[in-house]
Amino acid sequence: MLDYFGWLNGLSAMGVIISGCFFGFMCIYKSKKLNAKLLTYAGLTIFLIGLIYLGPFTDFMSILLTGNNLTYELYVFLAYMWIGPGMLLAMYVGAELMEIEKTIYIIIIYSILAIIFELFLFLDTMNSFTFALENPGENLIDASFILGCPMFILMVIFLGSVFFFNGIGFLYKSIQSTGILRKKFLFLSIGFIVFVIFGTFDSLVAPGITLFLVRTGVMVSTWLMYMGLKT
Repeated sequence: MLDYFGWLNGLSAMGVIISGCFFGFMCIYKSKKLNAKLLTYAGLTIFLIGLIYLGPFTDFMSILLTGNNLTYELYVFLAYMWIGPGMLLAMYVGAELMEIEKTIYIIIIYSILAIIFELFLFLDTMNSFTFALENPGENLIDASFILGCPMFILMVIFLGSVFFFNGIGFLYKSIQSTGILRKKFLFLSIGFIVFVIFGTFDSLVAPGITLFLVRTGVMVSTWLMYMGLKT
């Protein structure tokens, strides 16, 4: 039976999934009404951010329904298989909104990096993560990257790219803009910066009340992105 920290971990993961899926679907719905393809990609980006927490949420549900944790491999597959496509979409949306001429080069580079990330995830799983599970059936699995492994290096590249390209880039665009456009770029900038900061902390803090607060920050980031994208 789940203990206190297991409930906090599972419910906070569920909260991120709900917020990411809700705001992602809202963007996709608006894109269909406006026939705005870029808004669809932005909605998918937010949606995939939510799915990053499918690993801990599914582990949470597995304990509730069966009393057992997931296997380590299934846990990380469900949690990290969304990273590659999510980061690729985020970089594409950022390049388009910043009106970068050579977007195709960005897509090619990050497509290659995303494919490499996914290959290491599925083919070299146990050499890419360390796992902790103190009380099986009571706590959720805690997985973290092995420092210096290829997946860790790629994750640093992804988060750094989103922070500087989408976060700082949109902040620069907001300073250059005026009126409602400035407000939209500012929301997007803060949303991506908050996501990178709290997403990074999520992999560093131990389960508990601090983790719940960190994931609340991730939920807020999806709302901020939606606010910057809605028309």
